[in-house]
Amino acid sequence: MTHQFPAMTRLGLGGVALLLVLAGSALPAVASPADTARSTAPPTVEEQRLDRAVPQEILRRSGFDALAPGFAHALEGARSYAQAERVVNRHGSALWRRAVDRAQGRGPATGDLSRGDDRPLYWARLALSRELRAWTPRFALDDQRRKALHTALETSSRGQQDIRHPGRQVKRVLVTGFDPFTLDRDVRIGNPSGASALALDGTLVRTAEGPARIEAVVFPVRWTDFAEGAVERALARHLPHLDLFTTISQGRQGRFDVERTNGAWRGGFPDNENLARTGAVPVTDPASQPQWTSTTLPYRQLTEAETGPFPVYDNTQVTEIPAGATQPVTRPDGPTPGSTARAGGGGDYLSNEIAYRATLLRDRMGLSTLPGGHLHTPVLQFGAGNENPATGEITDPGFERNRSDIVRQVRALVQTAVSAAR
Repeated sequence: MTHQFPAMTRLGLGGVALLLVLAGSALPAVASPADTARSTAPPTVEEQRLDRAVPQEILRRSGFDALAPGFAHALEGARSYAQAERVVNRHGSALWRRAVDRAQGRGPATGDLSRGDDRPLYWARLALSRELRAWTPRFALDDQRRKALHTALETSSRGQQDIRHPGRQVKRVLVTGFDPFTLDRDVRIGNPSGASALALDGTLVRTAEGPARIEAVVFPVRWTDFAEGAVERALARHLPHLDLFTTISQGRQGRFDVERTNGAWRGGFPDNENLARTGAVPVTDPASQPQWTSTTLPYRQLTEAETGPFPVYDNTQVTEIPAGATQPVTRPDGPTPGSTARAGGGGDYLSNEIAYRATLLRDRMGLSTLPGGHLHTPVLQFGAGNENPATGEITDPGFERNRSDIVRQVRALVQTAVSAAR
């Protein structure tokens, strides 16, 4: 993900999967009525954006506007925590599957937005989340169990309960995307990494050694979720069974980048909750935390192959504080020994962080030969004459074409990577 702002050169997100632990059975079985009353919270910053005209139009024009009322009605019928948990998981999984089916041309084309649009999934998830936050159950529910229900909604609606590994005769690939971000700058924004995840989930690509099945998940643009271990919980179960993984986010204009090096630093750019975090990437066992991790994706093949209209670069740039120095410097050819990270090739936002976390987990699990790393897509842009968020439409032919071109090239790059991996 790149921040497209004047005088800013750092990249952010844009742009793999285990089930988050729902923790329901480990929580107290009974809560007091006072706990239940206190558990109802106001909408989050992300949920508050739902009331703007653009999100409502996206939901209406995709047919996803009916999902939150149906979810709220189902919640009202829950008579126990176990029933509520089933409702949350069923509706979250149905939302993910509906978004994937829509992107891949299955089922009715509800609404007049293009099938490949990732934005209905984002806004519908927030609509369900807001209903869950406002819900007053018919039984005692403490804050801890309510949080577990929100976790279940997040994981189920992001594809993290939907990973299906085929037999060993089929190669196994996992890709990740991100939610839209910088929504206070332009609430119309989509994210091509999220659109790619929807388009690729559960699909097969052909290689010289046989088919490869791609599974996909989507992550939030929130510092807190990453600090709480969302990436590691989503990856740890699946990494040992994969043949390749790549985290994906939106990056620079007009180009793809294979990020060679990832840095252990958060640069502080605000996330979708308008929270800023600066400092070392928080991980377990920080005493053994390296400043840098590296891609094991076949970057030479990815940059040389004809995969689509956008150039693909092997990006080796980092920003570091050299050993013995105090000021950061930008280096075009990777970090020097003993240096301290200030930005990886993918910057210092959550795209760098997901790449750092994924590759650090790979290495800590003894999977250093597993091909994996980060891919930055071009920026998804609105068409000429539709750039102004105050007056522009939520879509246009140039926007749709740009997204389709990016998604097709992501598919070709994944196919190239898995074909080159040995």
